[in-house]
Amino acid sequence: MTEKKEIKLRVPESMQAGSFANNTMVSHSREEFIMDFLMVAPPGGTVVSRVIVTPGHLKRMISTLKDNLDKYEKSFGPINPTDLPPFKMGFSG
Repeated sequence: MTEKKEIKLRVPESMQAGSFANNTMVSHSREEFIMDFLMVAPPGGTVVSRVIVTPGHLKRMISTLKDNLDKYEKSFGPINPTDLPPFKMGFSG
């Protein structure tokens, strides 16, 4: 049986407000996944955060995100992708 230890985390003041991202780009190598979180609005976009994780950690993150999404939908109802406005990348003048 694994012993669970409490880890106290501190969120630096500069990060407490968080960052809004409306898009994500993901790339990978054999050893890591790189996730760039973007704020995209015409006429361009900005990387607001870059997170680099191992493949094993990404697999655990996906499981945790799925679990949280299931809990969200249980509380607030299903998210139907067809109800969302179509997403178009690119800008026109």
